[in-house]
Formats: sequence, C-alpha cells, structure tokens
Amino acid sequence: MSEPAIGAGPGRALVAVYGVFALAAGSRAAVQIATKFGEAPLAYSLSAFAAAVYIVLTVALVRGNRTLALAACGVELAGVLIIGTLSMVDSEAFPRATVWSGYGSGYLFIPLVLPLLGLYWLLRRR
Repeated sequence: MSEPAIGAGPGRALVAVYGVFALAAGSRAAVQIATKFGEAPLAYSLSAFAAAVYIVLTVALVRGNRTLALAACGVELAGVLIIGTLSMVDSEAFPRATVWSGYGSGYLFIPLVLPLLGLYWLLRRR
C-alpha cells in the first residue's frame, strides 16, 4: 500500500490555508507596495516574500513535491522566527507590520503554527 499524497486527506486543509495566506499576503503586499512603498520598503518587501513562500508551498503540496514543500516550510519557519524576533527587539526597523512581524500576531499567530503543522504533515511517515 502506498503512502497517500501529501496534498490529500488532511493535507487538503494545509493546501487551502496556504492558498488563503498566499492570496491574503500577496494582495496586502501588492497594495502596500503600489501605494506606500516609500514608508516601509523592507516591511512591504518581506510581506511580498512571505506571499511568494506561501505560493510555493501551495503549489508544492498540490503537486506532491515533498522536497520543495519541506524547503519552503523551513524558509517560512526561519522567516517567522527571525522577523518575529527582530520586530520585537528592534521595532524601529519595522515601522509597519509584515506578515511575520511579532511571530504573525496580526494573523492570530497562524504564520508561526502553520510551518510546524506543515513540517509535521510532511515528515509524519518518512
């Protein structure tokens, strides 16, 4: 019996959540970059990067590319931890919030929990 696809079963919920986050973060970043990029270029660029990571993760899960999904989850977790910590330590460096600021506090900490769930799902039967 073969292992179920990574985007099947409960993995579909991950695909859906990552898809929603890709859309939300991407839309937010696009509006911010188009209308007020000069106010906080680093924060808005980081939000666009987060959206790109969410897009890669969504596609990797749908296509069943475990290696790419694992790498993207690692990048996401590192981003949340690094940007979350930096935004707490030096708030002046981030005059506007990013998706990952405060460990994703603006998104109910879902950006912090999501890569942990993703890694668990991807590594559960290796």
